[in-house]
Amino acid sequence: MLDPPRRVGRAALYDDYHFSQLRTITQLLNRGFNSAHIAEFFASMRQGADLADILGIQRALLGPRADGYPEGVSDQATPQDGGPASVGQHVIDIDPAGSEARKLIESGLAEMRNGRVVCLDPRIAEILGRTKDHLLYVRALLQICDSTRNAIDGLALAFLQALEQCVEAKLGDEHVLRGSEIDELERITQDYRDLWDRVVSDRLSESLRRQQSAAISRYTTGVLSEAGRQ
Repeated sequence: MLDPPRRVGRAALYDDYHFSQLRTITQLLNRGFNSAHIAEFFASMRQGADLADILGIQRALLGPRADGYPEGVSDQATPQDGGPASVGQHVIDIDPAGSEARKLIESGLAEMRNGRVVCLDPRIAEILGRTKDHLLYVRALLQICDSTRNAIDGLALAFLQALEQCVEAKLGDEHVLRGSEIDELERITQDYRDLWDRVVSDRLSESLRRQQSAAISRYTTGVLSEAGRQ
């Protein structure tokens, strides 16, 4: 019933949204729903059926998604039949049959809907909305994905190792979790995630600032030298 985890090698990575789904399953079972009903509920959420009702249930039981998708992100995308935009839609103006569209969909950043490429990340959609040359930005986005994949997977594995060491230090490496300890484990996981996000984000921003300043300095020096020779 859970959403598939993200795979990194042989490891399966679950996040706080999966914890929310587990809590929801428990709540629905306690309310008399059977596993078939719960599976249908999650399937309906994934397929977008009866969207208004599903979103209401999701807010009540799950809370907002950890990936930051708001409800009704964009009014820029409309299906070809002229109907209202779906949640999180933002049409990307590129060839749906092109290699860029295929790679974008394979990366999980877009979907094909009604013959159009639709961005799934509202933050990326906002950036794309600043330019008329979507293809240029999409190519840059794909380059970023390709060039950072290995580094990001390495960071994720390092995070898991740090988290495992923390849990083992607190509970022991062969400890069997009791029901009352699941909430504490979730809190520890979220705290570690917040610490990791903050440190990595701050250090990446600082490194980008230094590298960008150095690149601009080299470029400016080169331009001035060329002008001096002329």
